[in-house]
Amino acid sequence: MITLGLRLTLAGGKEAASRLAIIAAAVALGVGLLLATLAALHATDTQTGRYAWIFSGSATAQPAAGDPLWFSARSQLYDGQLIGRIDVAATGPGSPVPPGLPRLPAPGEYYASPALTALLRDVPAAELGDRFPGHRAGRIGRSALPGPDSLIVVVGLRPDQLAKDTQATRVTAFRTSPPARCSGCPNLNANGQTLVLYVAVAALIFPVLVLIGMATRLAAARREQRFAAMRLVGATPRQISTIATVESTVATVLGVGAGFGLFFAFHPLLARVDFTGTRFFASDLALRPAQAALVAAGVPVLAAVAARIALRRVRISPLGVTRRVTPRPPRAWRLIPLAAGLGVFAYFVGRIPKSTVEQIQVYTAASLLVLAGIVIAGPWLTLLGARLMARRVRSPALLIAGRRLSDDPKAGFRAVSGLVLALCVASGSIALMTTITAKRGVSEASAAVGGAMLTDFITERDDITGEPVGAPPPPPAATLIRLRSIDGVRGVTLVHTNPLGTKDPAWGDPAEHGPPHDAGLASCTDLATMPGFSVCPPGAEAASVAPGFGAIGWGDPGDWPRVWPAAAISTAALARLPVQQIVVGTDGSTTAIEQVRTVLLNAYPDARAPMTVGEQQTSISASMTQYQQLADVVTVVSLVIAGFSLAVSLAGGLSERKRPFSLLRLTGVQLGVLRRVVLLESAVPLLIVSAVAIGTGFLAADLFLRAQYEFSVQAPGLGYYVVVSVGLGISLAIIASTLPLLRRITGPETARND
Repeated sequence: MITLGLRLTLAGGKEAASRLAIIAAAVALGVGLLLATLAALHATDTQTGRYAWIFSGSATAQPAAGDPLWFSARSQLYDGQLIGRIDVAATGPGSPVPPGLPRLPAPGEYYASPALTALLRDVPAAELGDRFPGHRAGRIGRSALPGPDSLIVVVGLRPDQLAKDTQATRVTAFRTSPPARCSGCPNLNANGQTLVLYVAVAALIFPVLVLIGMATRLAAARREQRFAAMRLVGATPRQISTIATVESTVATVLGVGAGFGLFFAFHPLLARVDFTGTRFFASDLALRPAQAALVAAGVPVLAAVAARIALRRVRISPLGVTRRVTPRPPRAWRLIPLAAGLGVFAYFVGRIPKSTVEQIQVYTAASLLVLAGIVIAGPWLTLLGARLMARRVRSPALLIAGRRLSDDPKAGFRAVSGLVLALCVASGSIALMTTITAKRGVSEASAAVGGAMLTDFITERDDITGEPVGAPPPPPAATLIRLRSIDGVRGVTLVHTNPLGTKDPAWGDPAEHGPPHDAGLASCTDLATMPGFSVCPPGAEAASVAPGFGAIGWGDPGDWPRVWPAAAISTAALARLPVQQIVVGTDGSTTAIEQVRTVLLNAYPDARAPMTVGEQQTSISASMTQYQQLADVVTVVSLVIAGFSLAVSLAGGLSERKRPFSLLRLTGVQLGVLRRVVLLESAVPLLIVSAVAIGTGFLAADLFLRAQYEFSVQAPGLGYYVVVSVGLGISLAIIASTLPLLRRITGPETARND
């Protein structure tokens, strides 16, 4: 039987060859995508282990043995790129050496990663190199770097210098895994990133299963009839199962082999994709032997099992195929999973989980439940559309299409399910990011202040008085002169603490935001040099301003006063007050911004890293990065597989329609009517379920935004509707392009009994 099965599969004519090629191609695409995601998971785990040492200073307890090493990790930026700076100071010969270094840097030395070394070579010292004291002693080795683009520097200092650093700790060993939380760490949330990629694997299951399931059902009716005929001439159920298993296994094995070939062919391109904030080393994108073996053996086994299950009617009786009855129609209970997924989103409005990892877990589970709910509810929605179409019969095409969809709504929806899933995911992610950009992005009216550099000194307020804690004295005159002398700097404003008790004039409605904080105080002379930061009333020496200008680019520019209220304090008294923020207005050029940043970092090494208003707005939305990565991965994969699914469904649909449509033509039905039937059978489930899927995507995005950010979703721009309309139009055009083939495949010879 195995030999016969191989012969039927490999030498069974054009139809068998076409079926073999389509199934193998579908499996190859799914396996290739699955292998790529598994490799990315392996690379993420490897990357996590490589940068864990950077988090060593966050450990709550350290072993007591050996000479401790003073250790302080901070982050800073250069032209939007994150730089991790690690300051170290040995207390004795036994102090531990970080991975990737031959020795500890002495005071006045530093080690830099290869990417940072190249940047230091290409960028003027005033913009970057002057931030690191001394000279470069060498490069950081690969064992300490998350990826080839990592910008990391290890700076050697004296123990007495780091002892004054409030963030410095003494360590005697380096971590091998990063902590779940670390407020002062300069890198990534490894747990969240790994979870995002695991979610991508789970999300891939839906479109891949739709594609492979659609391919394996290609010409299923014809195969059942052929196997039933073999039963009638004496073949046993075991023999039929063996032949079916051989057919499915051969196609799947070929597809698995091609999938591995696709993975290795596109491996160099995969290494260029940024999943976690920095690219992977190409060698890290390797498959674990167990994973490769599981995919290589598991996919053919699952295909063989599916083939045996699909032939249950043939095994029961050789006449089971011909004694067909209309299956029970889908019931309304199929809406329950979809409602449950949306219910999870709704439940957490006002009950948001505390940690980022918990939020990702909750909303990922809800998203997957919604996707599964659409797949489960699709046949029932298709049935509703078919019954509605059949009730309003005005032509034979409507009657035939409506009855065919009513008899088998699962098959009707299956053909377009990939496109429906892609539309749901794309609609939700686009609505999400459109709203966040509109609410949290720097508006056009405030773009003039986007290049202003901010240095904050206030990280907390007194629990009782609400007054800022930790404000330093005003900067030396030399620092202010150096800042104002930089080409591209428009002005420098110092925001002082406020002994007057005046309140923040930009606070907004206290009923919505609570009692306002104290205002900051600023010199009107300084504000006059800062376009876009509002002005003082005529004749005023000082003004009560916002305690920080980091939110000046938010939302509606009308929320900020155009004229700050005057403050009853002299210029001389103001100049003696501590400073809670330094604001340096620039022309937005990289040269000016980075020179200003270097001066401020050297003047205040223990302060929070300086950032521009634009950079702060970007960092505020950083918690959305992982959700965006998930949306991007699933959207792209879903769209790719959706297109392939449509092609497979068209090929399968033509094969399945051969005999019934040939019989209809013999009874006198015109070819034009059959063409309209084919178009209606695809268009009705596509349009009806797509409308539900798009609405579901928008509703899920709205519930998520109300839970996370307390604002509702905004309608996307015209471009979204154009893209959706064009996509649906192209899909219908592809379906219509197959209509001319009906004449050739529905001739009288096709209606004969095999």
